[in-house]
Amino acid sequence: MASLAEIRAKLQSMESKPGGGSKAQGDNAIYPFWNIDEGTSAVMRFLPDSDPNNTFFWVERQMIRLTFPGVAGGDARPVTVQVPCMEMWNETCPILTEVRPWFKDPSLEDMGRKYWKKRSYIFQGFVNENPLDETSPENPIRRFVIGPQIFNIIKSALMDPEMENLPTDYVAGTDFRLSKTTKGQYADYSTSKWARKESALTEENLAAIDTHGLYNLNDFLPAKPSAEGVQAISEMFAASVDGELYDPAKWGDFYKPYGLDTGSSTQSTVAPAQTVQATATESVAPVTAPAPAVAETTAPAVETPAPAPAAEPVASAPAEGDAGKKSADDILNMIRNRQSS
Repeated sequence: MASLAEIRAKLQSMESKPGGGSKAQGDNAIYPFWNIDEGTSAVMRFLPDSDPNNTFFWVERQMIRLTFPGVAGGDARPVTVQVPCMEMWNETCPILTEVRPWFKDPSLEDMGRKYWKKRSYIFQGFVNENPLDETSPENPIRRFVIGPQIFNIIKSALMDPEMENLPTDYVAGTDFRLSKTTKGQYADYSTSKWARKESALTEENLAAIDTHGLYNLNDFLPAKPSAEGVQAISEMFAASVDGELYDPAKWGDFYKPYGLDTGSSTQSTVAPAQTVQATATESVAPVTAPAPAVAETTAPAVETPAPAPAAEPVASAPAEGDAGKKSADDILNMIRNRQSS
């Protein structure tokens, strides 16, 4: 387990750079903190990752949503397919390679934000105070899928020299109180904070760790796409921008909308993105487990601000027929012509 000093050093090095065992289960292992009532709070105690090679006690997940007006040969209802961003493995992402130049053109910024990657952070730990009326799972070690707003609060405290011990320490760790308020029409968690006093895990906590063990958080990231999977992602992106239907005959062996039966397993089956928003910059989506494991229950993933002036991170595509708006086909052609020249 990495020390607090090691975590601080790695966080510092990451900020200085340009640009900034257990398998998935179909139970309620993910704690749905977004369901707590306004004005209430939940107290969490984070635990370390079982992976000794992970400096942090979380893992980062980067996903991209591709929307389609329907499914070829099926319903004409809009569907969403989520695909992993290859930058999660420090490799070139074909979608972001296309999208990054869009932010140089004001007429393409909204489309750029629509296809920008969304980040979430997966933690594990105990819920020491739970305002939800829910059936507790047999394994009390829960998983937390946290967005940038809450994550930044967590990270800022880790960089504070007044925090002397690692918050995941079994004897001198620190609880995290996640508080929910509202800001406008969205949930807001900006008043969340670490406890002022350190505390030790209880005997029950220690017994649960001994009985169930810690999760390897990397198990809850999507599987890295094969070369064929990357090609499928590129094709789906182009089809999504062009407003074409999702074609299960072409891409059903790789990625598909949640609930769509294509008669084959996929590299990553992702539950549908939801529109409930935690804050003005956070929206809800699920965590996925690596194939062939079953997809996780729905949990929040959040928007990563795109490299453009502040604005809503996910914007609707330009409506057909709007004056002065380019069609999706024009957008791709213009970008590709610019790159080829």
